[in-house]
Amino acid sequence: MKLSSMNVEKKPKIMIIPMIDIIFFLLVFFMMSMLTMVTQKTVNLNLPQTASAKLNVEKTLPISVTSDGTIYVEQEKISKDDFHRRMEIEKNRNPDLAIVLRADSKSEHGDFVFVLDQLKSVGISKIGIATESKSGQK
Repeated sequence: MKLSSMNVEKKPKIMIIPMIDIIFFLLVFFMMSMLTMVTQKTVNLNLPQTASAKLNVEKTLPISVTSDGTIYVEQEKISKDDFHRRMEIEKNRNPDLAIVLRADSKSEHGDFVFVLDQLKSVGISKIGIATESKSGQK
């Protein structure tokens, strides 16, 4: 008489579908967390609103003009006398420099034109003007 063993040997199954779900979940999690780690080195301003505002992801240098006429390069306050020299230094570092000019909606037109004129005199031609999208627009 032969007794069968109580141990039933079944081959383990590898369930691939749940592993794929977990991998996709981790991928999405890390993608979303990387988006929140992107910081803008700029000053808080009330930007004018436009219907066709777009986000440009290129590496750019933000220049801000506040409502009282103060000029900031990234978050560093720059006097009007030192602005031209600073832009020459930035242009020498990166000849293909792109600028995003952010001016408060209540800033003086003359301050904005001063910054534009200084950028053009240094030879910087890639200048974008930052705006915000109007709420309610698609």
